[in-house]
Amino acid sequence: MSGQEPAHQSQHPQPHQLHEGPTVMGPMHVASVRQGGHFQDSHIVGMLGDRDKLPATGPLSEPGAQRGAKGIGVCGIVLLFLSYGLTIVTFPFSLCLCIKVVAEYERAVIFRLGRIVEGGAKGPGLFFVVPCMDVIRKVDLRTVTFDVPPQEVLTKDSVTVAVDAVVYYRIYNPVIAVTNVEDADRSTRLLAATTLRNVLGTKNLSEILSERESISAMMQETLDEATHPWGVKVERVEVKDVRLPVQLQRAMAAEAEAAREARAKVIAAEGEQKASRALKEAADVLNESPFALQLRYLQTLNTISAEKNSTIIFPLPIEILSNFMHRPRL
Repeated sequence: MSGQEPAHQSQHPQPHQLHEGPTVMGPMHVASVRQGGHFQDSHIVGMLGDRDKLPATGPLSEPGAQRGAKGIGVCGIVLLFLSYGLTIVTFPFSLCLCIKVVAEYERAVIFRLGRIVEGGAKGPGLFFVVPCMDVIRKVDLRTVTFDVPPQEVLTKDSVTVAVDAVVYYRIYNPVIAVTNVEDADRSTRLLAATTLRNVLGTKNLSEILSERESISAMMQETLDEATHPWGVKVERVEVKDVRLPVQLQRAMAAEAEAAREARAKVIAAEGEQKASRALKEAADVLNESPFALQLRYLQTLNTISAEKNSTIIFPLPIEILSNFMHRPRL
């Protein structure tokens, strides 16, 4: 009896063996997907890091796992043979429906009876499809640029500003981009607008105006983490323009003008102070030497005569006038 127990158990598999849902992707599955899909290009593999791996959860965490368990079924096999027969009968006219071409920057995700064919995404170049059974979804792998519409944001210090940005992204895994999200492009655009509002809502107005690079880096990191399960890689985010209300612009301009006027008055006062000190020192020098004043007078006359002026002012010493003023009357 003990020798027959393993055979009896093998006829009745355990409940966990009947589960056909998606499982965690193993190294062999990752290698097969990379060889047949988007990861077969060496120049794209070089740009992908550890984060650009297939996620362990989602509708297509392990492409081919469910197909290996169930296949396309008996009806699918019958329809496949009928399609092949129809292709052979209508040859060579069926070639226009069987042979497809994708460009170097594109990949084709093929659904056969609702299931992705083994090998992942196809391309670039020629590949064969089965008429009436295969549905093709082409995915563009080039970097896409879009403008985030101006967002009305209330900053941390309760100031309303309108901010717009530009986002650069690309699809690094076409299979996930097709199966895990309905429209990767539209979803990324909506998420970018929401992320812009959320990030700027935690900043003051002065930080938004002076720390654009750090804000762009924070947005890029947040978007990249959120779009990773969609097969999207956000490469760069840039804040383009920050528009302030007209009243706030006038208030800031008045504040800046007042600050400039205050600095100008301080500079003028400092100049007057330095000039008064210099005049005091000159007066002390002239007081110590009476002939210095006469020399200064002659130098002034020389300067006036060089300019060819018709009027010359002759200074009269106060001592001479004082003698006439204090002279006794007869």
